[in-house]
Amino acid sequence: MASDTDTIFLKLNPILQECFDDDDIIATPELQANDVEGWDSLAHVRLILHIERAFKIHFSASEVTSFKNVGDLAHAIKAKT
Repeated sequence: MASDTDTIFLKLNPILQECFDDDDIIATPELQANDVEGWDSLAHVRLILHIERAFKIHFSASEVTSFKNVGDLAHAIKAKT
C-alpha cells in the first residue's frame, strides 16, 4: 500500500513534467531546482501555484522560500493535507 508521501510524489510527477515541459522529470525527495533545466524563480512561482491548486492548499511566502528540494515540498504538502 502506498504511503501518503508516495501518493504525493506520484501526484507531483505530472505537475513537474507539465511545468517544465519534460516528461523525464521524476519527483524524488532529493530533486532540486538546479537539477531541472528552466527551473528559475518565475518557474518556481508557477510550480507552486500549480501545486496549490492540485492539492487545494496554500503556502506562505516564507514557506515557498524555505523549500530546499522536492522532499521539503512534499513534507509541507503532507502537513497541509
